[in-house]
Amino acid sequence: MVSKSARRLASGLITAVSVAYAVIALLYFLHGPAFGTTAGLAILAVISTHYLNMRAGLRGERPPGFPLTLVLQAVATYLPDFLLPGGMSAVAAPMLAGTLLVFLPLGWGGALVGLMMLYEGAALWMSVDLSVVTLFYVVTVPTTGAMIYALVRFVRVTADLEQARAELADAAVLKERLRISRDLHDGLGRSLTAIALKGDLASRLVERDPAAARTEVHELVQVAREAAQDVRQVARGYRAMSLTGEVDRAVALLESSGIGVQAHLADVAVPIRSEEALAWAVREAVTNVLRHSRATTCTITTSVNGGRLRLEVANDGALESSSPAGGGLTGLAERAAQAGGSCTATPTGAGGFLLAMEVEA
Repeated sequence: MVSKSARRLASGLITAVSVAYAVIALLYFLHGPAFGTTAGLAILAVISTHYLNMRAGLRGERPPGFPLTLVLQAVATYLPDFLLPGGMSAVAAPMLAGTLLVFLPLGWGGALVGLMMLYEGAALWMSVDLSVVTLFYVVTVPTTGAMIYALVRFVRVTADLEQARAELADAAVLKERLRISRDLHDGLGRSLTAIALKGDLASRLVERDPAAARTEVHELVQVAREAAQDVRQVARGYRAMSLTGEVDRAVALLESSGIGVQAHLADVAVPIRSEEALAWAVREAVTNVLRHSRATTCTITTSVNGGRLRLEVANDGALESSSPAGGGLTGLAERAAQAGGSCTATPTGAGGFLLAMEVEA
């Protein structure tokens, strides 16, 4: 994973910097056995606490026992100044600066780094009195601290981006599954209902009117082929639909089922997303009329008002109380929202049912 590679790279760079400062400290204080041992123990304490803090920081966590580990690193950084000559903290303070910037708010961390710079400048000036050396060690405190902070932030941002990419991929998969489920429900519902109706009609006509029965069977086969085509289109993710075409199919299907239909469509061009949402609404409404109502008449109308196109599909036979709400109306509400509109389905006072959808015109 990219985040693991970034973490290994950052960890390697931080370790290299820490080892470099440790070597400088040991070389400087090895001229005396007592000082060398003290310096070795001090730098070991600094490196150990710095390692614990940075290991947690690179994972986006706080080390166990925090803020004790931060306090221990500060003590290991400045206590040797009272035991060793020459300002031991000058080579350990840059690592502490990185820890402060990583784990504290930048305002507080920056202020403490500034105080550390003042302290190192005063301590080195009084002990070695070399302005160039003093300036060098003072400057390394904020620069090394900023470098450590930048490396840790780089790792964390990389990990966050990787997680966000994974979440987007999961969301895309879920969205595609919902699309397939919704399209299959809305698309096949009408086709299967039509197949069932025409098959039932053909079985009743086969004895008394074979020619009409053959016509119904022929239309049943055609509807089945359309259903197969719908499934292929769903699998390809292509569901271009025409409102006019869907209304024409709805009128033919309702009339063949003995339901009187009136369709009045406003002559207006609408965006593709809005037209597809309206076409799906017509399909779902007609499917519900055929499945769940005892309607004898149905009207399909569209009208434009204030830059919005309103579709109404009304019938005179309210949905049966035993019929489930299903996911069709939920899917229509989602499609309407995607087209900048809304969808409602309510019984009417005359014992009928009205499905209405408004979208951007």
